[in-house]
Amino acid sequence: MEPTSAPSKPKLADKPKPKPGDKGVEQEEGKLQEGKGKLGTLTNPETYDNVPGHIIPIIEEEFVDFDGEATKFLDGQTPEDQFIGFRLKQGVYGQRQPGVQMVRVKLPFGGVTPEQMDAFADAVETYAPLDKGHITTRQNIQIHHIPLNQMVHMLRDLAPSGLSSREGCGNTVRNVTGDPWAGVAADEIFDPTRYAGAYTRYFVRHPTTQLMPRKIKTSFTGSDADRAMSGIHDIAFLSRIKDGVKGFEIRVGGGTSIMPRVAPTIYDFVEAENGDYIKHAEAILRVYDRQAWLRPNRARARIKVLVDKVGIEEVRRMVDEELKGDWVNERNFSIDHLVFDVDEEASLTEPLAPTGSPNGDRAEFDRYLEANVQPQRQDGYFTVEVKVVRGDLTPEQFRGLGQIMRDFTGGFARMTVQQNIVLRWVREDSLYDVWKRLGELGLDDVGPRRITDVVSCPGTDSCKMGITSSMGLNQAIQERVESMEITDPLTREIHIKMSGCPNGCSQHHVANIGFYGASLKVGGKTIPAYVPHLGGKYTDGDTIYGTRLKSRLPARRVPDAVERWIRLYESDREEGEVFNAFVERVGTARMEEEVKELTMPVDFSLDTMQMFIDWQRSDPYKVERGEGECAV
Repeated sequence: MEPTSAPSKPKLADKPKPKPGDKGVEQEEGKLQEGKGKLGTLTNPETYDNVPGHIIPIIEEEFVDFDGEATKFLDGQTPEDQFIGFRLKQGVYGQRQPGVQMVRVKLPFGGVTPEQMDAFADAVETYAPLDKGHITTRQNIQIHHIPLNQMVHMLRDLAPSGLSSREGCGNTVRNVTGDPWAGVAADEIFDPTRYAGAYTRYFVRHPTTQLMPRKIKTSFTGSDADRAMSGIHDIAFLSRIKDGVKGFEIRVGGGTSIMPRVAPTIYDFVEAENGDYIKHAEAILRVYDRQAWLRPNRARARIKVLVDKVGIEEVRRMVDEELKGDWVNERNFSIDHLVFDVDEEASLTEPLAPTGSPNGDRAEFDRYLEANVQPQRQDGYFTVEVKVVRGDLTPEQFRGLGQIMRDFTGGFARMTVQQNIVLRWVREDSLYDVWKRLGELGLDDVGPRRITDVVSCPGTDSCKMGITSSMGLNQAIQERVESMEITDPLTREIHIKMSGCPNGCSQHHVANIGFYGASLKVGGKTIPAYVPHLGGKYTDGDTIYGTRLKSRLPARRVPDAVERWIRLYESDREEGEVFNAFVERVGTARMEEEVKELTMPVDFSLDTMQMFIDWQRSDPYKVERGEGECAV
């Protein structure tokens, strides 16, 4: 059972311990919570352009500041604990390897341009020793192993294309994610892209959101199918229309990690075009920012803890009261200057003329069309979902995708929370050429969002918090599942995810089969291990957290466990029964029994030595977990 208790409040001599339902649970009364300065002034030099990819304003002075602060830190003039907070706001995160950093470049709602793909290629080629960039489950691009004294040069190289890492880390409003099919999906209520752009621009560099109790993850979706996974977010916006007026349902307080919660609705409808959704968001963040009782224990300081402690009705009361404050009249909530307005269809250019057609590869091409291609709501256009194995792209693949975008999509594509890429606006007679070009890049795998599309975080490849090699396990499971040559349609729909620690950056909680990294003690030695979750869901508008099993599997045996569960499902299910329904019917005890033999410890010997070595590693395993910077 996952922990459900909220953190206890520090004892105070002059106040009773707050109880659920108390108004203002130990708030910082009178805290200064300023808004942005007037546009074009020294306090707010941002400028906004409706240019594809240019969402977050680039400010040259920030590069100068970063260079100066990094130099002072490297020279020993600034203590590390002071410098960490500064660099996190610039999207630069420490790694488990000393002397190098990771940068998290934000792609609001996943949008990316050909010029940005080229910029990523150049940056990876120039600065990244592993020669790859990584698509994250939050539609960012991460580049690892960058020496600090080179970081400012890379950030400057990325900036001309509109790429920014500002507030990619830290206790800020992180990258705003969205449905990659927004604007082209047939089931959409309305496209939230322009409003997601305004929200991004409003809160980046906002004084109130620079040092909140913890980070804020935001999503926008225009469809009730909820491909943005609203339920796991701190704040989520879902398109709604009321009496002909566009607005959003707002949900607050979702999150995974050690205290998974599904975000409840705080407002059924808040207007969009008049900026009310931004006003309400700021009120929510102001209330959250003043919760002093959350700050002492940053590991349990997310907004879901506030919602869990006092209830969504009380949070709504607190926000309604906040909206009566004088600060409201001091702000300009008009979104006219903030919205990101790019008419993609009107911007399309003529694609390259078709150069080929299916011949001997017709069956293979048809399989790709069935699995990776969907019609847009606009007649004659299609999306192509590119499956990116483990989310990793080489410079050649970045550039190749950028050229495909120029030649066939009008320059429009979006990253997905499944670590894939959706090419938009592809004409039907271009699909074959796009498929062939993707094949030349090694990016023509069939079946995104299916059982072979395994998702993982970097784990011990780079993360300080990592316990296990989740990327190594990802490859092992993918290879095992592919070797099973699964043809059953229902089995193909199973989603598998794994994280290298309990925090859940791979979103393993909502997978049909999910794992998080752990360890097992055997005598005086340690085995890398995983704790499984079964029965999670994030599709069709549902957010369901999987049940954590009592099993703890040695890492080397996890692929065997996955195969056993799949075989059991295929042999014992009822007609048309999906995996989650099967798990619920047979019970978790039956699933645990199926892998009980695999959980048995082994004695260390020459024959069992591999059990004591993690995937993609050569040295005996030991837990080396540093202090993560997410909660700094």
